[in-house]
Amino acid sequence: MFGKKRENNIGIPRGKGAAGAKIVLALGLLAILAGNSYYSIQEEEQAVVCTFGSPKAVTTPGLHFKIPFIQNVTKVNTTIQGFNIGYRDGTDDNPTGDDIEDALMITSDYNFIYVDFYAEYRVTDPVKALYASENPALVLKNIAQNCIRTTIGSYSVDSVLTTGKNEIQSNIKQMILDKLETYDIGIQLVNITIQDATPPTAEVENAFKEVETAKQGKETALNNANKYRNEQIPNAEAESDKILQDAEAKKQERINEASGQAARFNSMYQEYAKYPEVTKKRMFYEAIEDVLPDVKVVIEGEGGKTTTMLPLDSFVTQEASDISGNGGTLEAEPEETQEEE
Repeated sequence: MFGKKRENNIGIPRGKGAAGAKIVLALGLLAILAGNSYYSIQEEEQAVVCTFGSPKAVTTPGLHFKIPFIQNVTKVNTTIQGFNIGYRDGTDDNPTGDDIEDALMITSDYNFIYVDFYAEYRVTDPVKALYASENPALVLKNIAQNCIRTTIGSYSVDSVLTTGKNEIQSNIKQMILDKLETYDIGIQLVNITIQDATPPTAEVENAFKEVETAKQGKETALNNANKYRNEQIPNAEAESDKILQDAEAKKQERINEASGQAARFNSMYQEYAKYPEVTKKRMFYEAIEDVLPDVKVVIEGEGGKTTTMLPLDSFVTQEASDISGNGGTLEAEPEETQEEE
């Protein structure tokens, strides 16, 4: 009896310790389960919850719950990210082989050129970004390299270095977007820009700089020429208007003069139609007066009388009486000749 009681006394504390350990273990398991039963999503994140191999996107930020050990949560960064293509550090005189290989390209006119790009992208579908490809960023980089080389190969080296950069960037971006839509890997290109474009040698680079300087000089000359043209055109238009107005005035003057002569001719013709002989003589005498303004013509009439015909305005009375005393002869000599006789 004594021995049994002793065993019972010893066994009681053993039972209490086991119960306490079980309680601690249970609490620990509950804590683990509680810790694995929720997760939080930040503003710049999205989550993919996988339940028995079936993924589902969770896009709402905040605290979310899950089934421990059954649901697995993977968070995906949805902010804009980027990577370089062919980037060469300007301070590095010996870039790596991969950098040179990515940056060195050939143009449509068979010139070599170094071109550096920077691409920006973001995740649009976290499920496809995790499960459609092993590394979507690498896929995007390979697509971008292919599109860049294809596009650069269709432009001349002059366009790549100077005036065609914006157009090249736009074409490359559209080509990448079309291919990403085909592959559908859950990421989207935000932008791609040319960081730098340089010829492979210093001599060629200097030559292109000289060409660019010449182009700028050409643009300056064109701008100055346009400025001079804009200044001269108003003056030329004003001068043209003045010439036209003078010509119009001269035209009207000629028309008025011609109209007057026509009216005079018509009036003379009307007089001629009434008295042809008289009109003929009058016109003859007027013509002689215009041709020989200093000549005096005296015509002898019937009965010894004389008539002064030219000039038509008046004759000297004394000369008329002298002519009558000479027997009525016709004198057609100037005044000076008569005085000498």
